[in-house]
Amino acid sequence: MGNELRVGLIGYGYAGRTFHAPVISAVSDLKLAKVVQRRGASAKERYPWVEVVDHVQDLYRDDSIDLIVVTTPSTDHYEFVKDALQAGKNVIVEKPFTVTTDEADKLITLAKAKGKVLSVFHNRRWDGDFLTVREIVRQGILGRISEAEFCWDSYRPSVGANWRDSGAPGTGVFYDLGVHFLDQALSLFGMPATIQADVRTIRENAIADDYFNVVLGYEDGLSVRLKSSALVRERGPRYTLHGTNGSYVKYGIDPQEQALIHGETPLKPNWGAEPEDMWGTLNTSIGGLHYIGRIRTIPGSYTSYFQNVYNAIIGQKELEVKPEQARMAIRLIELGIKSNNEKKTVEVTP
Repeated sequence: MGNELRVGLIGYGYAGRTFHAPVISAVSDLKLAKVVQRRGASAKERYPWVEVVDHVQDLYRDDSIDLIVVTTPSTDHYEFVKDALQAGKNVIVEKPFTVTTDEADKLITLAKAKGKVLSVFHNRRWDGDFLTVREIVRQGILGRISEAEFCWDSYRPSVGANWRDSGAPGTGVFYDLGVHFLDQALSLFGMPATIQADVRTIRENAIADDYFNVVLGYEDGLSVRLKSSALVRERGPRYTLHGTNGSYVKYGIDPQEQALIHGETPLKPNWGAEPEDMWGTLNTSIGGLHYIGRIRTIPGSYTSYFQNVYNAIIGQKELEVKPEQARMAIRLIELGIKSNNEKKTVEVTP
C-alpha cells in the first residue's frame, strides 16, 4: 500500500454524489478510483479518471482498492459492509450505521477479526456550528451545562417517493436525522442515564416517522432535548445551551451541504465559513465580566473526517468516529422506539 489510498464508492445517489465523491476528491491522500453506479455513468462525467462499474464484486475483487465507502440506503448497510470487510477492505459506511445493535456488533467483531478500519460517516461532527458548540462546552464557557436543545426542523408537507419515507426498517427521520443528534450528544456529554421519546408521523399519508422529540437525562441533572419536525415553516434555533454562567443560541444550518449541492468543493477558499450574521449569540460571564455578543462560528470541515480515516488506516492517528460509538447511537434509537411504544421514560442500558 502506497501513500495514496484508492477508494471505491458504492452508490452514486444523493449521499454519494453530494457528500462523498466531491469531498473524497478534495483529500490529497485519497483517490476516488471506482464507483458502483447501476444507472448511467454520470460519475465519470464529473470525475473523468474514475472507472464506473455496475456491480459491487468489481470493487471486492480489485486488489488495488484500499477503502470502500458504502452510501446505499440504510436498509442495506449491514450486507454491503459485511461483504466489503470479508473481501479485506477498510470500510466507511453512511449513517445510520445499521438498523440494529445486533448487526452493529457483528460488523465490529468482523472488522477486528479482519484487522480493518471500520468507520461511520458521522460528518455532522464537522459542521461548523457543532465544532463551535463542542469548544464552548470543552472550555466551560457556560459553566456547568444544565440544559441543551438540538433542533433540525424543515417544511416538507408532501411525503416523498423515496426509500427514506418507505417505512422499511431503518427509515424515517429518527434514523435519518436523529442519529446525527444522538451522535453529537454522545460526543459532548457521554451516555445518558435515561431516554424519553415521542416518535410519530404528522403528515398526511406518511408511513415512516417524520417527527421526534427525544429527551436524554443525565445523572448530573443535565437534560438534552433532540427534536425534528417536517412541518415547521418558521424555524427556531438549531442549538441552544444553558449553563450556570450563561447561554449560547445558534440559528441556521452549516453551509457545507448547500455548497456541495451547488457543485462547489472543499478546495474553494474559505470553505465552511459562515457569514457574520449567522454567528451564534453568547451571553455569559467571563473573568468576572458580563459578555453579550456574537462569536465566530468555527468553519466546518468534512474533509477532516476523511483525512482522519486515512490517518487511522496508515496507523498515524486514532480513529475519531469509531464503530463502537456509532453503535451506541443505534442503541439509543432502539431504546427511544421502546420508550415511544411504551409511553414512558426508559433506563439506558448497553
